[in-house]
Amino acid sequence: MAAARKIMHIDLDAFFCAVEEIREPSLKGKPFAVGGRPEERGVVASCSYTARTFGIRSAMPMARAVKLCPDLIIIHGHYADYASHSRRVMAILNEFTALIEQISIDEAFLDLTDIPVPLEELAHTIQARINHELLLPCSIGAATNKLVAKIATEYAKANSTIKDSPPNAIHIVEPGREAAFLAPLPVEMLWGVGPKTARHLIQLGFKTIGDLAKAPEKELIESFGKMGYELSRRARGIDDRPLSTSHTLKSISQETTFSADISDPEVLEKVIKTLADEVSVRLQRTHLEAKTIRIKVRWPDFTTISRQTTLQHPTSQKDLITDKASGLFRQVWKPGRSVRLLGVGVSQLQPHQLRLWGDEPQVRNVEKEQRLNAVMDDLRSRFGERIIAPASDLDR
Repeated sequence: MAAARKIMHIDLDAFFCAVEEIREPSLKGKPFAVGGRPEERGVVASCSYTARTFGIRSAMPMARAVKLCPDLIIIHGHYADYASHSRRVMAILNEFTALIEQISIDEAFLDLTDIPVPLEELAHTIQARINHELLLPCSIGAATNKLVAKIATEYAKANSTIKDSPPNAIHIVEPGREAAFLAPLPVEMLWGVGPKTARHLIQLGFKTIGDLAKAPEKELIESFGKMGYELSRRARGIDDRPLSTSHTLKSISQETTFSADISDPEVLEKVIKTLADEVSVRLQRTHLEAKTIRIKVRWPDFTTISRQTTLQHPTSQKDLITDKASGLFRQVWKPGRSVRLLGVGVSQLQPHQLRLWGDEPQVRNVEKEQRLNAVMDDLRSRFGERIIAPASDLDR
């Protein structure tokens, strides 16, 4: 019989805020949030645990957060620092195993099956390294699979007795105890169950994961289709998925929410051009090209639409992306209509290939543009994304 897998889930507690406290220690113990300004329709990207005692949560409009806590300190965010600290965390994890699935900047799974050390001991060792070497708090869940390990992390955090500071908690689910661990938990804690599905499940009488586990699989399939099969397995703690140690980028997008609704066509076209430029930079930085270009538009009533077009040949060039995105926008926008949000994105990505068809001057122009893009990319990485832009993008 094969040995039980040892899967660990690590979540850096209030990661952005933890990095901000390293940058500015006087923030410790104070209510603060990382995110956009309230007068510009900003949202909370992360908030300190002190701020959470006021009812503030991630993704909450910053204006509401300020109403809940008038003394809230708002920090715009230092995202390059967050990325740097994330890389340092992953470097520590790599010392334990190469089998790592990083699922976000502050979250990862580890497969430690081949390490002959008890999971609890490994969890405390890894947590101590991250705490002491990087000064970052983290919570850890561990079990025989990804599903239960992630829920174990959430359980550890939710049951921490510390409410105004990071939980820095650990919970281990021993092999064979998966279903028993999950049974008393509310159904909304089951990974993959969103608010809408949770409401539906509760209406059907499934309040806990254990209630769901007892239901006949056929009944769940009749109610939820193919999802019912997955719900039945997950409720019993069954998850055979391996770690995905490689990540394939599927799309790139940039969007902006305006501080005030905009109907000026010149401003809207300029925004599309800026967003297309940023998408182009990211494509070229990752040596990718895209065949599909899309736009996203949100009207003042929060109705959101998207349109896309597929090219004959993939591209990473700003002018072509801008032209196609502008054309899509003009198809859905009527003069005088206000816009709340604009976005430009690309998909169907593939590695960049230098095309040698056409005459020789065209080839030389492509090479020249690539060199220019490399210089611009270097300037942006050193001084910020908006350090350089075409003169046509500048306000008078």
